[in-house]
Amino acid sequence: MRLALERVSAGYGAHEVLREVSLDLQGPRTALLGANGSGKSTLLRVLSGAHEPSAGRVLVGDEPLRRDRRGLRAHRQRVQLVLQDPDDQLFSADVLRDVSFGPMNLDLPEDEVRARVSAALHVLSITHLADRPTHQLSYGERKRVALAGAVAMRPAVLLLDEPTAGLDPEGVAEVLAVLDRLVAAGTALVAATHDVELALSWSDEVVALTPDGVRHGDPVEVLDDADLLARARLHRPWPLELAARLGLPPDAKPRTLMDVTRLLRR
Repeated sequence: MRLALERVSAGYGAHEVLREVSLDLQGPRTALLGANGSGKSTLLRVLSGAHEPSAGRVLVGDEPLRRDRRGLRAHRQRVQLVLQDPDDQLFSADVLRDVSFGPMNLDLPEDEVRARVSAALHVLSITHLADRPTHQLSYGERKRVALAGAVAMRPAVLLLDEPTAGLDPEGVAEVLAVLDRLVAAGTALVAATHDVELALSWSDEVVALTPDGVRHGDPVEVLDDADLLARARLHRPWPLELAARLGLPPDAKPRTLMDVTRLLRR
């Protein structure tokens, strides 16, 4: 499903953090990068319909997002936002009820709700947590429960605000494995992150927010642009930094540790 912004400006009160941003997201894995305060979370909220832009419009397919009650309800079935802090999203007494909340509000048959919740718990590998009170979960478990609640809605696009933030390396690997399964099942992902190495190795396209505009393109091209990285207050990912120091040709830019290993063995 196409999701795009057309000359969107948005902010809070008199403070605009997005100014005439135009994007046409291709996916299926989009990494959204930028310094604190650059507008990453605001952009996700605009795409989700949770924040109304002061100018411009959100396009779903070729149609503008309708901001009446029916239009927003339909949009939230297709596009789901998972917040950075799971405690901002979890509110039910236990995991099962929390993951069930969204599908139940779609007025689906009970059997369909159960099937969706069961599938979401399975894909997140948290079926064993179904009866656990949410306040007794670890931070990583709460992140996965919040993600399961969005997955149970079966969206076409999943917007993720810092999905790996605060997780240990094993937790990061588990979340990335879940995201790979979602992409394989046909869900497009847009993830805001500060992790440039993750953006380089994981994404199909990168959106970098800078004070003077937005750069959207191939991960290697965007993340190997020293001037852009300076404006966005980001550093060059270590595989590209290593390639630059070794004087590797442009067509030999590594994205992962495996790529680096192959190049060094040559």
